[in-house]
Amino acid sequence: MKAVSGKALIRILEKHGWQVVRIHGSHHILTKAGSEVRLSVPVHGSATLKTDLVRHVLKLAGLGTDALEPS
Repeated sequence: MKAVSGKALIRILEKHGWQVVRIHGSHHILTKAGSEVRLSVPVHGSATLKTDLVRHVLKLAGLGTDALEPS
């Protein structure tokens, strides 16, 4: 799986309808209309996120790892 930063993951999620509703410290909280799920994505500059965290957030968002590939 491709390594991504928190900023890049948020951009990918926003392309799929998720919106940042608030920021608590370094964690960006995202929601999507019609979904009860809230996602929390840590943003620490351009530091890459761990693979398991990216996979977990994508799973909660209803996306597969293919969402990381450029379209």
